[in-house]
Amino acid sequence: MISQDSINEVMSRADIVDVVGQFVRLKRRGTNFLANCPFHNEKTPSFNVSQAKGIYKCFGCGKAGNVVTFLQEHEKLTYPEAIHWLADYYKIKIDETERSPEQQQQQQLGESLRLLNEYATNWFHNCMINTEEGQLIGLSYFKQRGFRNEIIERFRLGYNPEQADVFYRDSIKKGYQADLLEKAGLIKNRNGIYHDAYRGRVIFPIQSMTGRILGFGARILKSTEKAPKYVNTPENEIYIKHKVLYGMYQSRQAIAKQDECFLVEGYTDVISLHQGGVENVVASSGTSLTEDQLRLIGQLTKNLTILYDGDAAGVKAALRGLDMALSQSFNVQLVLLTDGEDPDSFIQKHGSSRFHEYVKAHKQNVISFRLQVGLSEVGDDPVKKSKLVNEIAESISRINKAEDFALQAHFIREAARKLDVDEAGLITLVNKNIRERIEKDKDQVRISERQKSRDAGIAEIGPTHPDDSHPPELEARQVPGQPPGVQITPDEEQEWQLLRVLVEHGHEQYDDNQTVANHIEQTIDPDFLEDKTVGALYAEYFKHKARFGDVPETHYFINHPDSAVRNRMANLLHPRQEISSRWKEKYGIESLTGAMVYVNDVDSTLAYFQVKKLIHLKEDAMKKLSVEADPVTQKVYEEHIMNLIGMQRELMKQHATVVLKLSKRK
Repeated sequence: MISQDSINEVMSRADIVDVVGQFVRLKRRGTNFLANCPFHNEKTPSFNVSQAKGIYKCFGCGKAGNVVTFLQEHEKLTYPEAIHWLADYYKIKIDETERSPEQQQQQQLGESLRLLNEYATNWFHNCMINTEEGQLIGLSYFKQRGFRNEIIERFRLGYNPEQADVFYRDSIKKGYQADLLEKAGLIKNRNGIYHDAYRGRVIFPIQSMTGRILGFGARILKSTEKAPKYVNTPENEIYIKHKVLYGMYQSRQAIAKQDECFLVEGYTDVISLHQGGVENVVASSGTSLTEDQLRLIGQLTKNLTILYDGDAAGVKAALRGLDMALSQSFNVQLVLLTDGEDPDSFIQKHGSSRFHEYVKAHKQNVISFRLQVGLSEVGDDPVKKSKLVNEIAESISRINKAEDFALQAHFIREAARKLDVDEAGLITLVNKNIRERIEKDKDQVRISERQKSRDAGIAEIGPTHPDDSHPPELEARQVPGQPPGVQITPDEEQEWQLLRVLVEHGHEQYDDNQTVANHIEQTIDPDFLEDKTVGALYAEYFKHKARFGDVPETHYFINHPDSAVRNRMANLLHPRQEISSRWKEKYGIESLTGAMVYVNDVDSTLAYFQVKKLIHLKEDAMKKLSVEADPVTQKVYEEHIMNLIGMQRELMKQHATVVLKLSKRK
């Protein structure tokens, strides 16, 4: 267990912009930072990071949280692992009770695999550096490839000896279980006998964006027809091949800084380019480019340059996944190296200056590349030409017409000329592809939303952002700051909004005589709060105030021990989006500005509870009136009820931005 003092120190040192900026390319927007969301595909940035509050919020998918939550979500870490990551990043020594072997076995499988992979990486590397066989075979191979010691250390390269089970036996002695070793792909079971899966191979550890070891690639050094050249970790809880790019950990900062990512095929291509001074490079490791891999790259840059061998296999590899990249608004360029060359051999032979010169001179856009490759294969065959025309139209249709209209029009003209087809006919074909894809996407969304509704047991609701079809008197609505699909009743929402006002503005002056916190404490009866969590946090807030003589700071709730509270507060505390102009026109709702705008926020929030109290008083008076026989007393009750209704109307008129339609008490 990590001590609370250590957690507090880590949280006080952690800068959310600094940490998130390691994985996402942030752009300053006023006092906050903006980026494309790393948790879902989007073309218009809606991922907001508040440095002052230490929270992030996506207005597209609803994800929100603090720096620890981000690492947990993005890197699939447990809470302790995220704290450890931050402690390592900021060079903070943390105090924790040592875990016994029995406790280690009880940890979640994902954490156990990460611990095992870290151990295996160190074992393979130590074996290569400090044993005779490792030096003569493993280290010698990397030296022959021209890799210097610092590069070998940077990529944590290693070697697994020829002996059948030396790694297996050492791992068992260290307390690792055979079934976990097998699940990690480090050993194999043949007729009840375990042996090392990577024996006689050099090892390439595959790391996440944070440097965690997810799996391994292992290259055989002896030529044999029976064994494959490369063996990879089988997919498991932490290693999912289509979500990983080799070299991303070592390259992420250079990619963001240079605003360009080179994509290559193999491990040695990445390592050689790094050694040659080209550090903005990752490898797909022989897989087709996937949406998840593109999302990783897209967090850092939208400029993607694909480098492949100039042979037939390289050409075919370069064509895979390109339409997907176009759909995600990537600026995709392709460079084919001369026959017999790959990025590894090219940069070692010619150096980084010649590499950059060659890339600049031979870059081609996706459509031009497809045309070049396709026309070389078509010849005079009309069937092949027809197929190529359809493929080109499909690729062009992937370009976002709204954002890149001129680019799409340019490619249509170029393709029509080179294919010798009617330009108007090609436009029709491109538009047909667009329509079909839109309809397909709509169908998938409808199916997905229906399934979500069934799973959640709720009715379908409107969009996240307000529109003209929903007036502000709805009893239950989509709440800004909540993920799409989450429906919250007014009572629950307004009670959380009360807590938000306390946390955000409690320390500020309400008027000349009192702070916001004092005003709320005098106005709100805590017994009036129906949500148990809000009630507990409300009490916790004022207990802190009474004990220390001051209200708790914002980070007290953002870093609350309860993860549900942390996430809810991160949602609530992020700046709300502006009210649309159509709402201003239709309902007269204005967005206030100025230094004292928070006072209106406080009054609007409290107005809900004041109206609620008036309704309760009115209902009590009506009940008494219904059983009252004396005409004079009846008249008094009637006047009292009318006064309450008048006060209610006046409050509702003053605070039109608050949803004030309340359910009657039973």
